[in-house]
Amino acid sequence: MASTQQRFMRRGTTRIHYLKTIASPTNVPTRAELGGAGATDLSRLVSDIEGWALENSPIETPDLGSVFASTIPGEDKAATSSLTFYEDLASEVVEGLLSKGVTGYIVIQRKGDVAASRSMDIFPVRVASRAASYSTGTEPAKFKVVFAVTDIPTLDAAIPAAGGA
Repeated sequence: MASTQQRFMRRGTTRIHYLKTIASPTNVPTRAELGGAGATDLSRLVSDIEGWALENSPIETPDLGSVFASTIPGEDKAATSSLTFYEDLASEVVEGLLSKGVTGYIVIQRKGDVAASRSMDIFPVRVASRAASYSTGTEPAKFKVVFAVTDIPTLDAAIPAAGGA
């Protein structure tokens, strides 16, 4: 029996938040933290997203008995991760929020804000750089923020229920 799959487009569905702090040692935010004073929903400000994945650097383990160079899992590391934002002619809120050296968490709700969905990834970050993108073309003004992922990200966390912890 063939299974059906409900496919979706990330644009309009996926949510991206910046949180200044998360109290839990598991780095999973509560509903109050996702909507509190220390949280900013960046979703409608983002024009592009890159990285935000955990990668592994395999270690080669060749042996004399074979011409094949097998591998074993090596160290994990985060991909170079960035968010590109539209510049706001009248406000510098995002630039102030994500200035070089600022630490916090990028929270990505891959399938949207759906309570109990195990589709939330949390990345502890520090802003590595922020730079304007310049162009002579007819496109909106943008700037790119590059993040250093400072600790092991929490992947596939359950999104907390509305009104709950």
